[in-house]
Amino acid sequence: MSVDMSYFEQMEAKIPRGKVRTRFAPSPTGYMHVGNLRTALYTYLIARHAKGTFVLRIEDTDQGRLVEGATDVIYRTMAECGLHHDEGPDVGGPVAPYIQSQRRDTYGKYAELLVERGGAYYCFCEKAESAEDSGDFEREDDPCRSLTLEQARARIAAGEPYVIRQKIPHEGTTTFHDASFGDITVENKTLDDQILLKRDGMPTYNFANVIDDHLMGITHVVRGSEYLSSTPKYNLIYEGFGWEVPTYVHCSPVMRDAQHKMSKRNGDPSYEDLKAQGYLTEAILNYVALLGWSPRGERAEQEFFTLDELVEAFDIAGISKSPAIFDIEKLTYFNANYLRSLSAEDFHKAALPFIRQSVKNEAYSSEEIAALLQARCEKLTDIPEKVDFFDALPEYDVAFYTNKKSKTDAAVSLDMLQKVLPRLEALSDWSNDGIHDLLVNYAAELGVKNATLMWPLRIAVAGKLVTPGGAVELCRILGREETLRRIRVGIEKLSA
Repeated sequence: MSVDMSYFEQMEAKIPRGKVRTRFAPSPTGYMHVGNLRTALYTYLIARHAKGTFVLRIEDTDQGRLVEGATDVIYRTMAECGLHHDEGPDVGGPVAPYIQSQRRDTYGKYAELLVERGGAYYCFCEKAESAEDSGDFEREDDPCRSLTLEQARARIAAGEPYVIRQKIPHEGTTTFHDASFGDITVENKTLDDQILLKRDGMPTYNFANVIDDHLMGITHVVRGSEYLSSTPKYNLIYEGFGWEVPTYVHCSPVMRDAQHKMSKRNGDPSYEDLKAQGYLTEAILNYVALLGWSPRGERAEQEFFTLDELVEAFDIAGISKSPAIFDIEKLTYFNANYLRSLSAEDFHKAALPFIRQSVKNEAYSSEEIAALLQARCEKLTDIPEKVDFFDALPEYDVAFYTNKKSKTDAAVSLDMLQKVLPRLEALSDWSNDGIHDLLVNYAAELGVKNATLMWPLRIAVAGKLVTPGGAVELCRILGREETLRRIRVGIEKLSA
């Protein structure tokens, strides 16, 4: 019995050709970790730089590891990051479906075709698939490998369960080329006859991704360097079908430190964790782009990139073979720069929920508070602690009033507050300019430095050593009555 080739000819006819096509193919098994995000970004950049097509494919062959809602996390993350796909489960395309579990019949047909072509065989042995996955099983000739097709099909017809295994050549070597690592050659005798199709008819990851990449016309395959060891087997599958091998782009891992990969189990952050920690998407993307890639030419010294600039600058040759270490301090540096570069309106929009975590009193202008914070904020999550004194004056130590640089101590501070209180009570123009001019002129009148008056006033109204903004701005936002009340509390504290 020979395979009917008409189905395969129809599938070949559907394959888009003629331009670069890349795919991001995550498994919906939880969160989007930093390495996954980098793979998605590089895949997107390769396609967009070449004016090609970016495909999203969901790889759900490992049904036991699927996490409910994880596919939504993928869609949401991609959309937030601006990595919009041209084809995928939600938008369709010429080679749909784009979810592997919906392509189940396709894999079975191609597995049988590979058997027919001599690149695979039916196996009836009772080997535990989990043992094979861990590499623990004995690498010796499978007795089923020598069965004729007729013998194997007779056992299938009798209802015997089976898997389909790849038939790796015993002799010789397999060489593949990677864009970053160059030519890599392995001896075929070191490769095992891996399972391609499981007993339940589902393909293994290693088989499904080769079939899908070919049928979807993928020209560049971007993935982690942990797949380098499996790539010779992928090549042999391509060769077994007589297909063109795509360009491989293997990326070295993102490390927590010199010895350890980033891992959720070790508490390393995902994209969503970083967002929750107050990092902007644009800063995360910019930093992640530089984890294992360096711009070249006229942009070689450039650090900050918009997504459009990354599209223009991205070059596969800039991808490094060396692992990249994730440095949260470096990301914080990027984030601070992005926060300061936002328009006042955009910063206020981003900061508002964090301001209102602490400042519940709507009488205090969130716009005015945001204006104080923008130049003094590295992460959005810094905000609640910085502004928690607006709603309630915290308990504070009178030692806060002592500052060598401002030439203040408790006695000087008490004197300053007692003298400035009636002046502020009489002030009719409660604006930044009005408060500023009064304080500067009064300091000159008293013959003291501005700071000698401003320091105790700021401590009195905020109760904190470090504040976003100085005495003038804080008095303005707090308003006349609350400012005067807090000054009186300070005088009482210093008089005790």
